[in-house]
Amino acid sequence: MNTSLVYQFARFTLLPMIVFWLALPVYAKSPITSSESLTPLIEEGLANNQALKSLEFQINALTEKIEPASALPDPRLGVGLLNLPADTFDFEQEPMTQKQIFIAQKIPWAGKRALRSEEAQWSARQKQAMLDARRLDLSKDIAAAWYDLGFIAKSRQINDRMIELLGRIYNAAENRYVTGNGLQQNIFQAQVELSKLYNEQISLKARHRILEDRINILLNRKRFEPVVYSDTLPMPDMKFSLTDLESTALRHNPELKIREHEISQHKTRIHLARKDFWPDVDIMAAYGQRDENRAGQDRADFFSTTISISLPVWQNRKQDRQLAAATAMRHSAEQSFENLEKSITHQVDGLATEVVSLQDNYLLYRQTLLPQAENWARSALDAYEVGEVEFDTMINAKMRLLMFELQAENYLFDIYKKRAELEALIGRKLP
Repeated sequence: MNTSLVYQFARFTLLPMIVFWLALPVYAKSPITSSESLTPLIEEGLANNQALKSLEFQINALTEKIEPASALPDPRLGVGLLNLPADTFDFEQEPMTQKQIFIAQKIPWAGKRALRSEEAQWSARQKQAMLDARRLDLSKDIAAAWYDLGFIAKSRQINDRMIELLGRIYNAAENRYVTGNGLQQNIFQAQVELSKLYNEQISLKARHRILEDRINILLNRKRFEPVVYSDTLPMPDMKFSLTDLESTALRHNPELKIREHEISQHKTRIHLARKDFWPDVDIMAAYGQRDENRAGQDRADFFSTTISISLPVWQNRKQDRQLAAATAMRHSAEQSFENLEKSITHQVDGLATEVVSLQDNYLLYRQTLLPQAENWARSALDAYEVGEVEFDTMINAKMRLLMFELQAENYLFDIYKKRAELEALIGRKLP
């Protein structure tokens, strides 16, 4: 097989495929901690999001600009006629008449090409940090919607248990009333509580569908697909050092990375603006061919070369202003970076405090309030059966138990939502 054909096949077919398969796992992997059920959703969202794909193409475009930024300007090739007499247009009449061909090359002052390439690199790095930030935000939003859906699913389960419980209590109240051992108002009270639960059931069903729609939107699906929550969240035990979290955020937060790269780019532009005070060099070489004279004698051809430079005669209106503008932009970027740095530190502190507080609340409910509520509900039922407490006291005890369980679930899902927010903020997964 022709060697050239093999080379072209490898270059345009095999190489792109290899690059694609090597790059795919990096962009599909979930950047935040997620369960076996949540991870595929996050990966699907990252793979389907058109804004992320647009940023990837922009990064590719900016990367392609790095090498051309340091290249020399294209040389100029030209032809001309020199000293041709305008009265006769005779090439043999005057000895200085020439047919000339020349080539010229502009050479930027030393260091300019490297600085232009460096500036292009910072642009590509900024866009990469922006892509990382958007991937984290999307992953966080998908995780938040998933945990909200989980809480609604748990709420519907508890709501069904409440309806079942009140249904039994309602039947018992009816039987007691028929036998003369109960009051009719107990039946009415059970009916009211049941109606409230049925109303809540309708609301929960609607909220469940809304969250399914939100997840479908975040995953950029073409049509609606049901989303079934199937996770069982383990007991949270997140321990971390606030100092370590702040340090990690300041090193890895992608929004800060964007500002850092912006500052570096403006510093490069300042160096480039200072280089513009020095002139570029233009070199030209020309070959002039002369015809024989009218006597048939040869005439020597000419070789010419010139070197020219640009003169910064408008320095106060051009170079000085460009340097001042680049310096002002660097100061602006530095102020933006410092402001964001302080904000991120406070955000980390706030989220970490929320996680710790939510864990304490969850443990309080699970280890203390729920056992106490169970004892209260059991005791109230026993007391009601022997006529020692009123009907509403017994119902309140039973309902309070299930409400405590619902609140504990709310704390649990909020813990995992805040963890996703915290990981998106610090730019790394929590251990």
